[in-house]
Amino acid sequence: MQTIIDLFEKCAAKYSNNIFLLEKKGNKYEGCTYKEVQAMSYKFAVGLMTLGIKKGDRIALLSEGRNDWVISELGILYAGAINVPLSVKLTEPEDIKFRIEHSGSRMLIVSKNQARKLEGIKKEIKGLEKLILLDEAESYNDKDILYKKIIAYGEDYLSDHKRDLEKRWKSIKGSDYANICYTSGTTADPKGIILSHRNYAANVEQSLSLFSVPDSWTTLVILPWDHSFAHTCGIYTLMSCGASMCSVHVGRTPTETLKNIPVNIKETKPHFLLSVPALAKNFKKNIEKGIHEKGPVVQRIFGIGLKLAYLYNGNGWNRGKGFKILLKPLYWLFKKLIFSKIKDGFGGRLRFFVGGGALLDIELQKFFYAIGIPMYQGYGLTEASPVISSNNPVNHKMGSSGRLAIDMKLRICDEEGKELAEGETGEIVIKGENVMAGYWKNEEATREFIRDGWLYTGDLGYLDKDNFLFVLGRTKSLLIADDGEKYSPEGIEEAITEHSRFIEQCMLYNNQEPYTVIIIYPNREALRRQAEISKADISGLKGQESVLELVAKEINMFRTGGRYEKLFPQRWMPAAIGIIDEGFTEENHLLNSTLKMVRSKITDKFKSLIEYLYTPEAKNICNSENIKAILRIFSI
Repeated sequence: MQTIIDLFEKCAAKYSNNIFLLEKKGNKYEGCTYKEVQAMSYKFAVGLMTLGIKKGDRIALLSEGRNDWVISELGILYAGAINVPLSVKLTEPEDIKFRIEHSGSRMLIVSKNQARKLEGIKKEIKGLEKLILLDEAESYNDKDILYKKIIAYGEDYLSDHKRDLEKRWKSIKGSDYANICYTSGTTADPKGIILSHRNYAANVEQSLSLFSVPDSWTTLVILPWDHSFAHTCGIYTLMSCGASMCSVHVGRTPTETLKNIPVNIKETKPHFLLSVPALAKNFKKNIEKGIHEKGPVVQRIFGIGLKLAYLYNGNGWNRGKGFKILLKPLYWLFKKLIFSKIKDGFGGRLRFFVGGGALLDIELQKFFYAIGIPMYQGYGLTEASPVISSNNPVNHKMGSSGRLAIDMKLRICDEEGKELAEGETGEIVIKGENVMAGYWKNEEATREFIRDGWLYTGDLGYLDKDNFLFVLGRTKSLLIADDGEKYSPEGIEEAITEHSRFIEQCMLYNNQEPYTVIIIYPNREALRRQAEISKADISGLKGQESVLELVAKEINMFRTGGRYEKLFPQRWMPAAIGIIDEGFTEENHLLNSTLKMVRSKITDKFKSLIEYLYTPEAKNICNSENIKAILRIFSI
């Protein structure tokens, strides 16, 4: 298939009566078949054409996941236009305005909740002719038009002009642009990633070389639908298999929508789920909370079962091999008695998660594998449409990002672009039909990232002897010692927050300095509870120092003599610790839309603290700056 439209036309014919989209309306989910989605997409496409939309025009889409999201995108593409999907996590009106203006979008399709963000600026957005409202509004202006009215226009026109639509979509080529997807803009203005029809069609084929999805399967797409991972692996991969996808029931607020997720999982009974590390951690916390509530006996049995499963599973690649085979009967007993009950909480049909979006801590992978719902880590980026590699039920090795998808070439290169040997660490560079067409209106960035058809990802990694790809982090997030040696900090940071209940967030820093330092946002409630248990008075200096020493002990677990001393090289352990009283969030722009740390902004915000950490006084955890931070954290 060369275009998304070719793909959908084939699927709508083959799976016409299969349920494609499910949305909760009232108290239950209602399905929409492939044939019905096709009919609605035709109507919306022709409706857009009656409004003057031409081939190559851009239309932005800002909405939570729902049936109308898919129908809108397909309608845009049938009309030969380009969709500009915007993240619902954009909170600043100016960020939305920039993307609409930069892309040259003539129209914006928007849901009721998202439309509120545009109040006061929609008249200022240059080139925006229409605001297509997916929902009824309390009032309208001259730019507003209801989505259902466009559908009605299309229905009226389509009866006599079906050939006009067919002529339009048949003129689309694989090289024509389908989407302009914007990066988070964490270090500069966001870049618009151009993905063609063939980029998507090729990546669907590549994704299906890694996973098999029967047409009887269903999933609940939890991630925002503009997210490239959800977009390709949710919408288009499921579409190509004739499978079904459900949307999360949208609440009045983002928090209410999040609370709907566990309920919706039980209602839709998904066969698999797409996940990112932040979601995986929440799932794990909820599971552990449920076990804790069942009392110490169940907790003890659960703990024994986990240890046994960890031993039996190994790294997945060597599961049940050697002496491990003797553990199989016991493991299956625990799986039936304990772990299967957890599976029921996910609807009872969940077979696995597919992890993407960021590096997933190996301890999380081991945990979900142990309870019988493996989380198969994959790797990709929007510039690659996005799938590059993944673990899967047939071939998996925990800690890795799996094996390469078909019809793709991969190199591991040094800083000069020279290809490195197996096992050596360098930049991951790929080539294939899934590689983006370039960055919208940014030839300089396009030349930097694409050279001779090869995409330079900016990610560090290596291939092992079994051809599993290990991704180590971003080249730009490296710790660089004063002797030039480099190391990716992400694994250390994830291990610290995973193993410590007193540390909520942390970031390591070393930019050609004699030693590494760390800034830590502590878990205030966990520290307060521990202080109460130990009867430490945190209103006094001794109590404040005891709280700081608790944090220091958590870091010491990774030093020589500590429980996790062998996990990481000692030279990268922090020599000084700085405490901060403000966490990293999307609201303060220290996390991006996929909840990854924006290191450059964190470094800028805490510049004076980082400079202080390189003074002799700062090596004492109970230094004056940390005491001040503790006073602010506890509002003393």
